[in-house]
Amino acid sequence: MKAPIWLAAAALITACTLAPAWAHDHGHAPLHGGTVAEVADVDYELVATAQAITLHLRDHGQSVATEGASARLTVLVGRDKREVQLTPASDGRLQAQGDFALPAGTKVLAQVSLAGKKPVQVRFALK
Repeated sequence: MKAPIWLAAAALITACTLAPAWAHDHGHAPLHGGTVAEVADVDYELVATAQAITLHLRDHGQSVATEGASARLTVLVGRDKREVQLTPASDGRLQAQGDFALPAGTKVLAQVSLAGKKPVQVRFALK
């Protein structure tokens, strides 16, 4: 008779501990084929191609206004270091044109400044 009570208690405890994780999850999957990092409830997705490097910003699935925003990227490929300035491309995007086909293992540090907000640092490790 005690087994069903213990089983019910274990199920209740498990459900209660997992509920906060389900409630907080608001989707951090890449929407543009890049690498995603979250800082202060904003998702930053870095996409590097042979034509451009783009930083997509979204807050709970909605694009973040990038008017008046800027970003400086420090790109580390092995021992090589490269600085890149990003400017607003459209709502929710900061971008720079050029050859940015980056290999796996590249590390990128982004210093992002949004209008009226404190700058944040976002770190990416490309896979």
